[in-house]
Amino acid sequence: MLGLSQIDFSVNQQVSFRGILPEKLRLGHVVEHFVFNELQACNTIKLLAENVQIKRDKVTIGEIDCLLKQDQTPIHLEIIYKFYLYDESVGASELEHWIGPNRKDRLIEKITKLKNKQLPLLYKPETEQVINQLKLNIQEIQQKVYFKAQLFVPYAMLGIPLRTINNSCIQGYYLQFNDLTQLSSYKFHIPTKINWLTQVHDDVIWLDYNEGIKIIEESITQERAPLCWLKKPNENLEKVFVVWW
Repeated sequence: MLGLSQIDFSVNQQVSFRGILPEKLRLGHVVEHFVFNELQACNTIKLLAENVQIKRDKVTIGEIDCLLKQDQTPIHLEIIYKFYLYDESVGASELEHWIGPNRKDRLIEKITKLKNKQLPLLYKPETEQVINQLKLNIQEIQQKVYFKAQLFVPYAMLGIPLRTINNSCIQGYYLQFNDLTQLSSYKFHIPTKINWLTQVHDDVIWLDYNEGIKIIEESITQERAPLCWLKKPNENLEKVFVVWW
C-alpha cells in the first residue's frame, strides 16, 4: 500500500496470550503486546527489541515498535491497528475517505506519518547506538509494517466492493444516532474499548432498546462514537458504530 511493505508470517497453531497486560493501556499498546506474543510463537522470527525509545538530549524524538529477525533477515517493524469509517464527504479519493470514528484521524494521514516520520526514525543518528548494540548492519535492515484495521461503511454500502483496500477488513457499518429509532426491536451490547478488537458473539449481557439508547446517548452528547453490537430479532449479530456527526 503506497510503498509500505506488509510483513508476512504464519503461526501453525492458535496462539494464546501468555503475558500480563499493564493496567490502563491504550488500545494501540494492547495490540502491540498481542502482536509481540504472536511473533514470539513464530518459529522463523526472533524478537530483538520492543518499544525502543529514541532520544536526543534526553528528550524522546520517537519510538521504534520492534526490531526482529525473520529467517535471519533483520527487520524494523511498525505495528498499526486502526478503526476507520468510510465518509465520501472527506477527501477526493477512496483512500482519503477513511476517517476515525470521531473524525480526529485519517488513514491517509497515518500512511503519510509512517512514511515520513516513523520509518525514517531508523536512520536518525540517535538510533545508531541501538543498532550497534544489537550487532545489526543498518544497510541490511528491511522496513515492514503490521497494518491491520477494522473498517465500517455506511449501511447502504454494505456488500459493495471497494478498490483500494482489503474488503475482508470491512467488519460492519455505521449509523447516525437518530437512525436508531428504526431498531426498537433490537438488543444492544456496548463493549469497552479494549473489547473493540473482539469478534461479535452471543455470550454477553444484552440490553433492551431503551437501556442501550441511554448508554449510547451519553457518548453521543460528548461527541464520542461508540462501537455497538446489535442482536437482530432473527438472532443475527452485527457490529456497528453510532456516530454523532
